[in-house]
Amino acid sequence: MNIAIIGAGAGIGLLSVAQALKKGHTVTALSTNTNQIPNHPNLIKINGSATSPVDLKNAIKGSDAVLITVGTKNKKATTLFSDIASTLIKVTNDLNFSSPILVITGFGAGESKKYLSFFMKTVISLFLKDQYINKTKMEEIITNSSLKWEIIRPGILTNHDAALAYKAISGIQKGMKVGKISRADVADYLINEAENTKRLYQYVALTN
Repeated sequence: MNIAIIGAGAGIGLLSVAQALKKGHTVTALSTNTNQIPNHPNLIKINGSATSPVDLKNAIKGSDAVLITVGTKNKKATTLFSDIASTLIKVTNDLNFSSPILVITGFGAGESKKYLSFFMKTVISLFLKDQYINKTKMEEIITNSSLKWEIIRPGILTNHDAALAYKAISGIQKGMKVGKISRADVADYLINEAENTKRLYQYVALTN
């Protein structure tokens, strides 16, 4: 299948590219910096921005699934995530796009904020507050659209190897515990879900 990965230059996106190619898929990878993505016969690299309608349209047209994996190291107030969501709505409307779109935000966005552990609540409050405010806005824009969406909210991300023993928890449940998960495991979930989408229109928490 053809998989478009937005934010493919590092982290979850880069690992998703590698896993998708390993499983024989064709990948279009969009990133502001594609230098870290190894060349591959089944890979198309687009050096551009997810907030550019032209770049995003070129990346997703003809794809069977889209993975939005964009992150930022900027701890200041940002509109990056909501800007991507708004651009995505415009582009998909122009393309009459109907394939599934899997969006990474984070556990702590939207209603999941009420279910954070004390540790995660402290980390987000001190270091990631503005990011999560905008990730919540991103979720709202996407879930109020006509897209075939799935919102994926990983816990605290690590650089450990894939354990492949993680939990995918649909919805929000009283007493739920969401802790750490490796970026490699998140990538594994994304590719498996792209291949066989089982949780459309759901918020899915990922944790070890």
